[in-house]
Amino acid sequence: MKMFGLQKVSARHLRLSGAVASLVLGAVPVLAEGNAGAGAALYAQHCVSCHGPQADGRGPMREVLLVQPSDLTTLTARHGGAFPVERVAQRIDGRDPLVAHGSSMPVYGDFFDTTGQVAVRTGAGQPVMVSQPVADLIVFLESLQAE
Repeated sequence: MKMFGLQKVSARHLRLSGAVASLVLGAVPVLAEGNAGAGAALYAQHCVSCHGPQADGRGPMREVLLVQPSDLTTLTARHGGAFPVERVAQRIDGRDPLVAHGSSMPVYGDFFDTTGQVAVRTGAGQPVMVSQPVADLIVFLESLQAE
């Protein structure tokens, strides 16, 4: 039977359609914001020894490193005025390994790997899939950028 040009649908069909829609929508990543406070704590635990408490590349391990750590407060300035979200994410989670570390950065194993379920946006609006800790670090590092 048709009603106003639409086919009448059973209640069972609607429940099934709703279940399928929720499965499909549940599989779509939600664009998430990182938490700068959580990122600061992660930075203090995993990054400060090389990059320093001010994120300026002057950590206590600097003296023994062959390749000096980057000043993380100048990422935006060094990339034409846009914070390099994708590059930072890939350096942290190991998709773009830094040979100077002898392995993926950081050297903390799988803690920052790419199995995350959140997305952060690049300056162009493109989503980049990262773990929640990486999203938190990105937001924290972006907040440190010199103006």
